Amino acid sequence: MIEVLRIAGSALWAHKFRAFLTTLGIAIGIFTVGVVMAIIEGLNQSFADQISHLGSDVLYVDKRAWFQGRDSWINARQRKNFGIDAVEYISARSEYVSHISPRIFQRASVKYRDKSLERVAVMGVHSDMVVIAGQEVELGRFLSTIDTQHRKNVVVIGAAVRENLFENIDPIGRRMSINGRKFLVIGVLEEQGSMLGRNLDNMAYVPAETLLKMFGSRRRNITIALKASEPYLVEEAKEEVEGIMRRYRKLRPNQPNDFAINQQSSLQELYDNATGMLWMVAVGIGSIALIVGGVGVMNIMLVTVTERTSEIGIRKSLGATRSTIRWQFLVESMAVSALGVLIGFLSAYWVADFIQKSTPLAARIPPTWLGLGIGVVVVVGLIFGLWPATKAARLDPIEALRYE
Repeated sequence: MIEVLRIAGSALWAHKFRAFLTTLGIAIGIFTVGVVMAIIEGLNQSFADQISHLGSDVLYVDKRAWFQGRDSWINARQRKNFGIDAVEYISARSEYVSHISPRIFQRASVKYRDKSLERVAVMGVHSDMVVIAGQEVELGRFLSTIDTQHRKNVVVIGAAVRENLFENIDPIGRRMSINGRKFLVIGVLEEQGSMLGRNLDNMAYVPAETLLKMFGSRRRNITIALKASEPYLVEEAKEEVEGIMRRYRKLRPNQPNDFAINQQSSLQELYDNATGMLWMVAVGIGSIALIVGGVGVMNIMLVTVTERTSEIGIRKSLGATRSTIRWQFLVESMAVSALGVLIGFLSAYWVADFIQKSTPLAARIPPTWLGLGIGVVVVVGLIFGLWPATKAARLDPIEALRYE
C-alpha cells in the first residue's frame, strides 16, 4: 500500500500543474457547499438565540396566525378582538398553564427631564410576563398583581431606555413620562439584545389595564402569552387552551377556530423551510461542480494511462496483477480528488473565518463537513477513476511494451 501511495504521489508531482487544474472543479464544489453550510450554521445559531426569547414552552393566543400568507391575514383582520377578560377565563379553567399574561403593544414617546426617546415599544402586561419571557430584573422589581388591579402608573424599563434616558443615574424611584403621563420607574430589566431585528431593550412594561386606560381598548388587539406548567406538556396545554378559547368565543362544533395558537416551533419551521431551499441550491451547484471535476479527473487519468502504457507493460511483465494495476490508478484518482477537497476545504474555512470575524454572523463549518469531504474523495475517486483504472488493468503487456 505504501509503495502504491509513493508511486501515485510521484505521478502527481511530475504533473503538478495539470493535477491542480484538474482538481479545480472539485475544489469549487466543496468550497460552494462548505461556505453555504458555514453561513447556514451561523444563521441557525443566531436564529435559535433570537427566538429563544419566545420560549419553547410558551404559547401565544392571537386572532392571527403567524406567517400564514396574505389571504389568511386579511381574513384574520375581520375577526373579533380578544378582551382582557380572556386572560382570567383561561387562567380559571386551565390545568396545564402555570403562568399567563396579556400582551398589548403600543408605540409611544418617553421622556425624563430634557432627554426623550421616540417610538419606544410600550408593552401592557401582567406580573407573570417576566417569567413567561424568561427575563431577569437587574434593578428594583417587576410589576405586581396590585399594580395591575389598581391600574398604577408604574413602569419597568429595558436596558436601552435606561441607558438613553438615565445614563449613570439610578432610575428606581424616579418619574418619567410616557406620552406626557408620569410613571414611576420601579424596575430595570437585564440586557436581552434583539430578536428578528427588534431591539428587546428599547421597551417599557406597564400594567395592561393602565395601558388600556391611556390609549383606549376599542379596536385594540390583545395577545395572550401563556407558559405550560411543564415543558413536556406543551401539546397538552395547546389542546386544552384551544378548547377553552372555543368556549370563550362561543363557537359551535362545526365552526372553525376564529383565533390562532402560535408557538416558537412555527417560526422554526418557517426558517427551516427557507434555509432548506438555500441548502438545496448549494447542493445542486456543488453537485454540478463535482460532476465537472469528476469528468476532469477521469479525463486526466485516461491521459495518464496512455502516457504510462510502457510502464504498465513493464510492471505486468514483472508480475504485477490486474488488481494491483487497477488499485494503483484508483489511488491516484482518489489522490487527485483529495487535492481538490483539500483546496476547497481550506478556502471555505478561510472564508467562514473571515465572515465570523468581520460580521455579526457566527459562521462556522460543522464537524460533519470533514466526513463529507472524505466521502467525496472516495466516491469521486472511485466512480470517475474506475474506467481509466480498468482500462490500465486490461492492457496486454506485450502490446503495452511496444507502445512508444
